[in-house]
Amino acid sequence: MSVPVDAGTRVAPRPAPVPWVAMYHSVGDCSNDPYRITVTPDRLDDQLHWLRRRGLRGVSVAELLAARARGEDAGLVGLTFDDGYADFVGAALPVLLRRGCSATLFVLPGRLGGDNAWDPLGPRKPLLTADGVRQAAEAGVEIGSHGLTHVDLTRADDATLRAETADSRALLSELTGAPVAGFCYPYGTLNERAVRAVRDAGYAYACAIDPGPLTGPHALPRVHIGQRDTGVRLLLKHRLHRLRRRPVEGV
Repeated sequence: MSVPVDAGTRVAPRPAPVPWVAMYHSVGDCSNDPYRITVTPDRLDDQLHWLRRRGLRGVSVAELLAARARGEDAGLVGLTFDDGYADFVGAALPVLLRRGCSATLFVLPGRLGGDNAWDPLGPRKPLLTADGVRQAAEAGVEIGSHGLTHVDLTRADDATLRAETADSRALLSELTGAPVAGFCYPYGTLNERAVRAVRDAGYAYACAIDPGPLTGPHALPRVHIGQRDTGVRLLLKHRLHRLRRRPVEGV
């Protein structure tokens, strides 16, 4: 039996489903890939083709959230690429453009032209130079910050926390000539102090992996996508993403 609602009573709206945001890193040779962060260009192409066949299109997180605010996000999936690897421009970007997709690229302005020195295992992977970041931006890719140098914000002192959040945003804005709306927590680790620093630095949103009890636009969960993710695994991840509240290490 339905319960009548008094005309003066406000009924709280049902919470919107968690937006589906996919997390990529490097696109290239994955023969030596201990962290399983690399997909080949052919696998990326297959995955984006899988999305398009199901009426889904990959977009930047900024575009996804703007469409969501208008109630027009049906059929959109956020695509993110962490760390700013140099292979993004040569290997990932052509696939994205061919499939009619865009993405958000989270880069480290304190390591431009360097490599993934924070990874103790696996090969040294070169990172984009300033020119490479500008090239991606000119192609329509949203540029976001992954911090200044890729440190765990939950262990950073106050000065480091400001540099990794506010200073990295200022550097990227100067580099691209555009405001920087998005942040991505290195290692996916965050706490209330890190979230507050990111918000205070002026970011409109921030991506994590599994934010646990933290919610909101500055603690967005994402789904790891790797080389093993063919159609069946993608289908499961797409359907079950709302229930994800655990780390994705080793997936």
